[in-house]
Amino acid sequence: MNQNVDDAVLATEHPLILASRVEKTPVFDRAGNRMGHIDDLSIEKASGQVVYAIMSFGGFLGIGEKFHPVPWPLLDYVAGYGGYVVPLDRSALENAPRYDATELRELGGAHEAIFSYYSPYGTGPY
Repeated sequence: MNQNVDDAVLATEHPLILASRVEKTPVFDRAGNRMGHIDDLSIEKASGQVVYAIMSFGGFLGIGEKFHPVPWPLLDYVAGYGGYVVPLDRSALENAPRYDATELRELGGAHEAIFSYYSPYGTGPY
């Protein structure tokens, strides 16, 4: 691969992205307000399908940080923002199911509360 190819060109012209590049990608609401960033991905083992983006916001220097599993289909990549846009405002996200790092590792990102909360947005159990 040509190492001189601009990353922005690759991001807009190629439909795939490495998981390592998704981590730390900012997440915005529809109005363009930055809400947080993607901390990790929850992937279904058998199919390889990304089920949730584990979104992080709040806390300070990792202290008090909560993780919000957001169904992957709710995120739309918007090149102009250099990040993903979700159809939620800050209060909707703050009220969404959230976990600390230990709880998230134990759940693997799958929990009935997540399915129930996001079902009005057109997502259900994967």
